[in-house]
Parts: sequence; C-alpha cells; structure tokens
Amino acid sequence: MSAVSRSHFRSELGHSHHDHTHGTIDPGLLTTKRGIWAVKWSLIGLGATAIFQVVIVFFSGSVALLADTMHNIADAATAIPLWIAFALARRKPSRRFTYGYGRVEDAAGVVIVLTILLSAALAGYESINRLLHPQSVKHLWAVAVAAVIGFAGNELVAIFRIRVGKQINSAALVADGYHSRVDGLTSLGVLFSAVGVWLGYPLTDPIIGLVITVTIAAIVWESGKAIFTRLLDGVDPEVTDEITHALSQTQGVRDVAEVRLRWSGHRLHAEVNLGVDCTLTVTAGHAIAVEARHQLLHKLPYLSNVTIHVDPEHLSGESYHSVSEHTHAGLPHHSHR
Repeated sequence: MSAVSRSHFRSELGHSHHDHTHGTIDPGLLTTKRGIWAVKWSLIGLGATAIFQVVIVFFSGSVALLADTMHNIADAATAIPLWIAFALARRKPSRRFTYGYGRVEDAAGVVIVLTILLSAALAGYESINRLLHPQSVKHLWAVAVAAVIGFAGNELVAIFRIRVGKQINSAALVADGYHSRVDGLTSLGVLFSAVGVWLGYPLTDPIIGLVITVTIAAIVWESGKAIFTRLLDGVDPEVTDEITHALSQTQGVRDVAEVRLRWSGHRLHAEVNLGVDCTLTVTAGHAIAVEARHQLLHKLPYLSNVTIHVDPEHLSGESYHSVSEHTHAGLPHHSHR
C-alpha cells in the first residue's frame, strides 16, 4: 500500500457491486410496516379491554379496578406516539435529517414512559384517597370478570408486541410489550381484591390499588432505562463484541481498531476502523472493506448501516488520525485530535 500509505478510504451502503443488496431502504420500510401493523392491533385490543373495564368501574366503584383500567387506557394511548413514529420512520432521509427519522421512535419511547408514569401517579392518588375514605365495592362478580378479561387482553397484546418488537429491533415496542405483560399480572391483583372484599376485608381493594401503583412504577424504571440508554447512544457490549468478532473473521482484516455503534429507532448504525496489509493497493483495500461490510450485514440482521474506514495496519486506529499542533491562515497554534 505504498502509494496510499497515508490515505484512507471508506466503504458505505450502496457501494457494493454484489447482485443482492442489504441496507436501510427496503428492510426499513418492511420493519416500519410491521411496526405500524403491530401498533394498530395493539390499540384495538387494549382499547376494547379498557372500554369494558370502564363500564365495570362505573357500576362497581372498585379503586383497584380503576387503577388497572387507567393503566390499560395509558397502555392503549401509548400506541398513538408509536404509530406516528413508525410512520415518520418510513420517510426517506433528507438534507437536514441525513440519518432519517428513526430518532422519532426513541422520542416516542420517552412519551410512553411519561404516560405510564402519569397513570401510576393517578392510580396511587385514587388508592390513597380510598384508604382514607373507604367506600363499598358493588357487583364483585363483575369486577372478577373484568380482572380476568384484563389479564387475557394484556397478555395477548404483550406476546404480540414483544414478538414483533424483537423481530424489528424496536426497544420502544418491546418495552411497551413488557409493560402490557406486567399490566396483565396486575389485572389478576384486581381479582384478589374482589375475593378479599367478598371475604369481608374492604380495605383489600385500595391496598391492591397501591400494589398496582408500585408495579407500574417498576415498569417506568425498567422501560425508562432501556429508552434513555438508546437516547444516549448506549448499546449492549455483547453487540460490540459480536461485530468485532465478525470483522476479525473477514479475510484480509489484520486489525479491528474501533467499533462505534448507535441505535436510531430500531436501526443500528456502525462505524468501524480496520487495519489491512500496508502493501495492498487502494483497490484491494477497498475490496476488503466491501467484503467486511457484506459479512456484517449477512451475519447480523439487526445491523442496517455500516461505514468502514480502512488504514494500513501499522497506522490502524483513530489515534493515528490526529493532527499535531500547527498554524495556518493566520490562526494561532492548534491541533486536531
């Protein structure tokens, strides 16, 4: 690589001459369509469950069922920002938003977490108020039926959301799925409250309401960590290790210096620095970069965008890209790291 010992080159999406393609355009459209499809049916399922429970709350006066119903309503409402996010993610990148609109999905995740937090606060308030001012619960059989239906509806939606979310690598959709699962378990808590009241322990109802509130708060904490980790460009270290291993197995790659990853919605973007034999030509080095990208996209289906920077192996890594202190154009002495 003597002719280019101090030059570098990049291999990006769209630069391959293979007969088949990998990348963000078609797969992205497919995954967002699946996301919208999942969100739509989740909204229908949870909406129907919540409407049924609202009717029972009105006639029974159960605060435990009220807390569960508010949670279900909040869960159904979270489908709306996800729907908007998936729809926007289908738009092509622009000159202003050069990476596309995947971050809208992460913003939707924040809205979801805040919505769940609000439902927890309202449920907690109503439960404490009922503890201080007890009221009788009527139609216990209807409360029990509503609890069972709430559990069934949420569990079905949870399975659906988690499955699709994992298929398209959407943290927001998976978080919403686990939220639905725990929400289904809290519905069973309403069943216990109905049994407790029937046995002559009226305070069981607001106590279960508080238990549901604490459960919702735990969901907020776990979902919030997942969403804000992505907003801060955090990734699972195992993903970095997997990509590093795949690159090191590519023929011609002598060194994997840096691997930087970040999620944009459910799309994972990667930037890597590779070291190759310094005697290679630019064309040969470029061919290694293209093959490394090709192998990554084949082996790691969650990866949708790759930028590969190739260096001669004895100058591999960003530490060799820094510019020492210098001056030009009348500027004071400065460096670039």
